[in-house]
Amino acid sequence: MTLLLSIAQYLILAISYLGLALGYLPGLRMNRATIALVGSALLIGLGVLSLEEAWEAIDANTIIFLLSMMVVNANLAYSGFFRLALTTLTRLTRSPLGLITLLTFGSGLLSAFFLNDTIAIIFTPLTLSLTQAFRLNPIPYLLAVAGATNLGSVATISGNPQNILIGSFSKIAYLDFAQALTPVALMGLGVQVGLLWLLYPEVRSVQPLQGEAMLQSWVYKPLFTKTVGITIALLVAFMVGLPLAKSAFVAAALLLVTRRIKPDRILREVDWNLLVMFSGLFVLTRCTQALDLLKFFANWIDSAWGLTWVTVILSNLISNVPAVLVLQPLIRPDDTQSWLLLAASSTLAGNLTLFGSVANLIVAEAAEKQGYQLSFIDHLRFGVPLTIATVGIALLWLK
Repeated sequence: MTLLLSIAQYLILAISYLGLALGYLPGLRMNRATIALVGSALLIGLGVLSLEEAWEAIDANTIIFLLSMMVVNANLAYSGFFRLALTTLTRLTRSPLGLITLLTFGSGLLSAFFLNDTIAIIFTPLTLSLTQAFRLNPIPYLLAVAGATNLGSVATISGNPQNILIGSFSKIAYLDFAQALTPVALMGLGVQVGLLWLLYPEVRSVQPLQGEAMLQSWVYKPLFTKTVGITIALLVAFMVGLPLAKSAFVAAALLLVTRRIKPDRILREVDWNLLVMFSGLFVLTRCTQALDLLKFFANWIDSAWGLTWVTVILSNLISNVPAVLVLQPLIRPDDTQSWLLLAASSTLAGNLTLFGSVANLIVAEAAEKQGYQLSFIDHLRFGVPLTIATVGIALLWLK
């Protein structure tokens, strides 16, 4: 009976991670959120953890921080902030090389402060409108947005979900994190521009393009003024060292007190699936610990090189957030270098393949809806050299 129970526990855990890697389970209508939730429930039912232990495994700081940043981002989007930012950037140049450079650094900069998935969702249709107006091949510009949202988000704790996790676990100060990883992000963005220049000869031109950009910026002034003011105050709070989750929660609460916009519209923009998936992943990771399965990785991450490449491989097998949660128990809370390497490598690994990060998939799916195909091969010939180069930069910089 004990043997059968152990087999069932390991089997459920293996199926859960397989489903997280694929994004679905064959023959079933399940996404990553439901896979993580069902896997957790079954493992609790099989006695790996008690319900109380499972609840304690969920990191409240991470969930609150994610939820709050989604509320902030939704208000920024509805106020017209992101559209205004891109429109302003595209007024600075009309050449293909200028546009690819501005898209890269503009997407990267915004992704450093706001969740990279948000920038991918908003910038993809705007980028397609831009390339249509100038009769440009959209593929290199879509790759610029996909790659830059990952690269730029390396720079700060608020840039992406895995960095939020690492910030919660490591207690590294916001400015210390940014000081260490902003150079990696900037060098990576520079590498991306160079790589797109090599792969796509048509983006090398510095001659002004014919045609008119069809991007029109509109701003809902009352909401814009309030949201930008609160967001600036929030970023200041991060920089002076106030608690990240608490600061973001207060900012989100202030934005929800409004006469300008219906709360349903804001709450629709919250990615509840992601929050449920995170909660389930916390429980799955605690089950992985309870079943003593982490010792396999312990032998591989005792060096900076080993930690980096194990993270890259694991991030592309089971996705970067689960990879961070699996490796997190093996890193000492005071080992700042390892936490920074984990943050950099798990994020940069997202550029390796089209399926490496949610931001990549958002760009590909949004493009497909408008009749453009960003293929796996298109992304692979861009993503492999970009990942190797940027991960190498991070490893050398942080060593």
